[in-house]
This record gives sequence, structure tokens and C-alpha cells, in this order.
Amino acid sequence: MLSFTEFGDASPDTPPLIIAHGLFGSGRNWGVIAKRLSDTRRVITPDMRNHGHSPRADTQTYDDMADDLAELIRNIGAPVDLCGHSMGGKAAMVAALKHPDLIRRLIVADIAPVPYSHSQSHHIAAMRSVDLNNLTRRSEAAEQLGAQGVDPALQSFFTQSLDVAAKRWRLNLDTLEAEMENIIGFPEVSGEFTNPTLFLTGGDSEYVLPAHRAHIKSLFPAARFAKLPDAGHWLHADRPRAFEAAVRTYLDA
Repeated sequence: MLSFTEFGDASPDTPPLIIAHGLFGSGRNWGVIAKRLSDTRRVITPDMRNHGHSPRADTQTYDDMADDLAELIRNIGAPVDLCGHSMGGKAAMVAALKHPDLIRRLIVADIAPVPYSHSQSHHIAAMRSVDLNNLTRRSEAAEQLGAQGVDPALQSFFTQSLDVAAKRWRLNLDTLEAEMENIIGFPEVSGEFTNPTLFLTGGDSEYVLPAHRAHIKSLFPAARFAKLPDAGHWLHADRPRAFEAAVRTYLDA
């Protein structure tokens, strides 16, 4: 089962909230937001497969990731509210379509149920270029990533998944590279998730376009759309307080 961190206590008035992170991330990336939201609900931040402390596997398909989330939900008790960003958002959508009885409300952060063309394999190459054997601190890895053309924000993000003491990445780079086509794609799915769903996007992001809305509505007929101004694809990092407020307002509605 997925490794996870838990914030807050169970409340009889609010279902647990699970937050599924994106590619190259981990549950710890969401710790600040999860802690703030845990004042009124139990919040669980899992590490997705092949990330963080969760099990390693040979696949990274959305069917597999959705089933991982379903196993976690059944373990903590359904129904839950589910929020996912980017890769985690796609996994959350497939989980809602495959296991609709497990989920009360769904929030999809800056991703659509469509394939994309932007491979992330160049970032894997940059991480592999880091000299782990002679590493003594994360800042040294960040400098090496910068030399590979990785921008400062992503340097900080990637090095959160670096175990300096063990001299290894907490990412299964081999599987993530081999499965990149699946990760940037989206599976053929059927059915509908008819419960409330919010597609929350960054105002400066182009990941969820007006052209996607008809397809989104065919799968999530109760979908609503909202944007966070002055935020890009990493909307929860660009506008954390605004993101938190939007999630809280939607879940408490």
C-alpha cells in the first residue's frame, strides 16, 4: 500500500481529504497546505508509486495509480474527498471514474483528462547527471541541476526527493522514464463521475483549455471550473493561501 502522512483528526462532520501529488513529487510537498486544512478535517498525503517512500513497481499507468488510491481509501474508510495535481490529478480522475462509490467530492488541480506532448524525460536525465557519490548537501545537487538548465524553482522541487545521506533519489527514475508515454498520456476510459467536481487551474497556465471542457463534461457532468489569478501550473506553490481557500470553500459548500 502507498506510504502516507496524516494530518489532523477524524471528524464526524467532514470526510477525510486525500491529496495526490504530481510527477517527481511526494506527499511532503503538500505538508504546509495539508496542515492548514487539517484544522477541520483529516488530511492524508500519500507518496504515489515509484515516488517517496511508497513501493517501487515496473509500471506507472493511471489504472494502477487509481487502484493504489482506491486501496488507500478503503484502508482509511470511504467516502473521501480527493484532490490531485497534475499526474496526481489524472490518477484522481481515473480513480473517480473506476471507483465512484469511494469519493464524495473531487478536485482536479491544473490538468485535463487528455494526453499531452511535453515529455519530462529531460528532467530525469538532469537528475541522473547529479554526482550522488560526492554529495554532502542538497544545495550541491541544486547547483548541478542548474548546470543542466533546470530552473531554480524546479531545482528546489526535485531536491526535496533527494536522500543525501543514502546518496539516492527517492524516485524510481528507471520506471518513470520507461513509462513516460503513459504518464503524459491519458487512458481510454468510460463511465461518468456524477458527484461534484472542481477543475481548479492557474490563470497563467495552458494545461486546461476551453477546448477540453466538452470532454471533461462528458466524464464529469457536474464539473465546475475556477481559476487562480497570477498562478501557473504549480498553482498551489504560486498561490498557496488562495489554493487552500479555494479547496476549503469547495469542500465545505
